[in-house]
Order: sequence, then C-alpha cells, then structure tokens
Amino acid sequence: MDLLAIQEQIRERRLSGWLLFDHHVRDPIAYRVLGLDSTGHVSRRWYYWIPAEGEPVKVVHAIEDARLDSLPGSKRAYSSWQSHHAQLAATLRGARTVAMQYSPQCMIPVVSLVDAGTVDLVRSLGVEVVTSAALVQYFEARWNPTQREGHIEAGRRVDKVLRLAFRRIREDIDALGASSEFAIAQFILDRFRDSGLVTSDTPIVGVNANSGDPHYGPSAANSRPIREGDFVLIDLWAKLDSEKSVYYDITWTGFCGERPPERIQEVFEIVVSARDAALCAADSAIRSGTAIAGWEIDDSGRSVIDSAGYGERFVHRLGHSIGEEVHGNGANMDNLEMRDDRPIIPDTCFSIEPGIYLPEFGVRSEIDCLVSSDGASATGAVQTEIVRI
Repeated sequence: MDLLAIQEQIRERRLSGWLLFDHHVRDPIAYRVLGLDSTGHVSRRWYYWIPAEGEPVKVVHAIEDARLDSLPGSKRAYSSWQSHHAQLAATLRGARTVAMQYSPQCMIPVVSLVDAGTVDLVRSLGVEVVTSAALVQYFEARWNPTQREGHIEAGRRVDKVLRLAFRRIREDIDALGASSEFAIAQFILDRFRDSGLVTSDTPIVGVNANSGDPHYGPSAANSRPIREGDFVLIDLWAKLDSEKSVYYDITWTGFCGERPPERIQEVFEIVVSARDAALCAADSAIRSGTAIAGWEIDDSGRSVIDSAGYGERFVHRLGHSIGEEVHGNGANMDNLEMRDDRPIIPDTCFSIEPGIYLPEFGVRSEIDCLVSSDGASATGAVQTEIVRI
C-alpha cells in the first residue's frame, strides 16, 4: 500500500477520506489496494479509515484484533454492536464526504461491494457516502511498465495462435471435409499452454448462427462443424504465465472461402467503422487534453451502428476494462448496461468490441486500447478485412 499516494488522490478529489470495509472477504478490491493478505479466517467486520491528512485508523473486532496489524495506523477494537457503532463514529468524527466501495443505484456493479446496511450505518453517523469508483480505477487499473510490456508480448503470442487457428480450420476442411468449433477451441488452449500463456476460460469459436450469440461457448456436446462456405468468429483472451501479468483480449472473424456473402461483408464494415470511431474518439480526447468518460466512448461507437439501422442488434457495452482479470476494475466503455462516468486515464487499458448479432450470423471486432499521457492506441494487430480461411 502506498499511503501517501492514496492520501494525495483523496485530497485531489476533495474527500474527507476513504473507508475500506470487509466481512468474509467479500471485497477483493480492498485487500489488493491495501496489500492485505486475504487468506485465513475473516469472520468479523473490519474497517480501515484513510483520512485525507493524518494517521489511518483500524476498527477491528476484539477476537480478530490482529487482522489489520500489517497496516499503519492506530487501532480501535469493539465487541458488542454498541461498541462497534461507537468506535466507528469516533473514527469518522469530523468527516464530511467518505468514499466507499459503493455505486449509486449500483450503476457500476464491479465497485458496488459494500452492503446497503453498512452504507446506512455510515450515513447514520452524519457523513455523506460517495463512490470510490475513481479511486479504485486509479489504484486498481493502472499498469506499470512491466505489465505493459507483458501485455504487448502476450499480444504477439495470442495473435500468432489466432493465425494458427484459422490455418488449422483450413487444414481440417481440406483433410477431413470439416473442422469443428470445439476442436478449434481446444487447439487454441493447447497452443496457449505451449506459448507460456494462461487464460480464465475456453475461447469462443462460433460458426454461422452461433457467431450471433455474444457469449456462445463450444463444448463437446454442442459443437457444430465448420465447413466450406461457413462464417466463423473467434474470441480469445490470455496473459503471460507470470505474477501480476495482464490480459490481451481480441475477437476476429473469418470466412471459409474466397468471397464472403455481401450481407456479411456489409455488417463487417459497419462494425469496423464503429470500432475505429471509438478508438479515434478516445485518442483525440487524450491528445487534446480533454477528459472523456467511458460512456462517451460507448456512444461514439454505438452511434455508427445506430445510424446504420442495427442499433437493436448491438446488445452489449462497447468495451470493458482490462487488467489482471480479463474484465478489470477501470472505466468500462458503457452507456448501455451501465453509465460509466469515469474518465479514462493514462496507463489503463480497455477493449473496444462493437458487434452486430443477427439470427444467421454475428460480427464482432475487438481490439485492446492502451491509454498513455499523449494518446490512445491499439496494442496488437487490427483486423481490417474478413480473414479468407
């Protein structure tokens, strides 16, 4: 934990402090921000108060009073509910605005981790509870140089695996008359292992109508064959098999033949235009020194698809934060499922992945966008044409 950096950010946001709270390890963000061990028995509530100025305060239960001993600050112990409330009140005395892992109306669910009753309790002490979403992004979503380099290297390896997967589809069709979704997904997982990559789940390989299901997952039971003349979507994500590594997450599409049907080509071009419009919006804002929020980037890409008449077929957010988990805790490019009003900040990364999903096929084009102090750019290969498999 970098206490001075946390307090600097608290002051910058004109807050009285940040109140971190947990019970039964329900808030992994708190443990990561504090550098606190989350293992062991956590059966009682604890609070860690970081004021804008001065020494932090630990509020812990008497039978687990060592829970926060690794952290700096004074300690207040409680046992009864009355002493619990009294110690918390004493800790927050004089505070006005207190940040917690809370999001009004649960607008940003990944940050909304404190239960409503605890928020009620803190508010009853005469303070205003505000969201810690911006603080969480600053301390959870920013990458260090090693993570950036690891992401780029993971991208090189994932891009290569993707090329091999498309090639394997052609080899299977030529040799056997067909490949299969499940076989290609397993091929990708095998190549990941060979390449020193790890992933959280099986990649998406969807043919024809299955490509129109944004979260389709092939299995041995439901797998469909991939034949000549078929359209294929592959969504794959992985990171280096090393500590603190971060994900690379992309989606490409291909056609088993020389020329895809005009309708597929038309939809592909709309999706790519939406993707590029969103990337341009992010980059232009950063270059001009203008703050731009996740919801605004969503709007910039979604408007392209809306204008083309496919708005109802774009059924998910434009993109998500990327970190040590494939869905990170920074700003999401979202004004559909949620309105993420956090501005994008340097040293963070997010996906841009617009899609149009029809009953007979679906197109998604996904890139990763890395934000620096002077712009925003894609971190790997960018698809401009449907792959001819």
